[in-house]
Amino acid sequence: MKTFELVKDFKTAMMSPVTGEQKIKWAPIIKDGVMAAWPICLGYLAIGLAFGVIAEKAGLHPIEIGFMSVVVFAGSAQFIGVSMLGAEAGIIPIVVTTFMVNLRHVLMSSSLAVHLKGVNRGWLSLFAYGVTDESFAVNLTRFRDSDWDWRRALVLNHTANIAWILSTVAGGFGGQFIPAGAFGIDYALIGMFLCLLVFQLQGLLYAIVAVIAGVFAVIFALLLPGNSYIIIASIGAATIGVFLRRSKYFKGEERAG
Repeated sequence: MKTFELVKDFKTAMMSPVTGEQKIKWAPIIKDGVMAAWPICLGYLAIGLAFGVIAEKAGLHPIEIGFMSVVVFAGSAQFIGVSMLGAEAGIIPIVVTTFMVNLRHVLMSSSLAVHLKGVNRGWLSLFAYGVTDESFAVNLTRFRDSDWDWRRALVLNHTANIAWILSTVAGGFGGQFIPAGAFGIDYALIGMFLCLLVFQLQGLLYAIVAVIAGVFAVIFALLLPGNSYIIIASIGAATIGVFLRRSKYFKGEERAG
């Protein structure tokens, strides 16, 4: 349903009347967007291949892997979804867990929205589909520090999107020839999230919340069946983090930083 709505909005945008201001040269825009996206594409190549292999080991066909990458296009959510599918988790836990993981996109989109004023709704829909952690970081930096516009940002988003889709499908085909557990592939998800965690540790508060989330996850995993411990640990740690941030100590730390 989401895909059909995006296509409809995109067609509306493309069919809208073209004014003098809208007559632009796409060649330099595409070049700038692709050049800005290539570091992201290199990262997606490695992680996408790993995801494709893991998804293939979980029972997904390369076509299904590609379809998942097209519809979802969210690395962490896809890793979690495949892992939960492999653990035979139910549909509701998978949907709720991936929804919670991707709630950060609301904040990212809000930060980008100030740079997208006046953009046609159809283009906005296509742009929103391509927002990821990596494209958000690059686009926001360029919006702030250089002569960057939404068209270049859009090209960046979907250049990265194409790289992700192709790499995951390639990993799906390659996974058929890799024995289960070979090359430490089973630990790719753990390694990726540890890497993401390290880059998010911007201060003592972040480290404390991360430790609390880890402790909660272990405790609730031992006490509760299924994968609900992931959601409970995340919400619990985030709630404690909010209260800690309001404390005098961390307020003082933020002012000092």
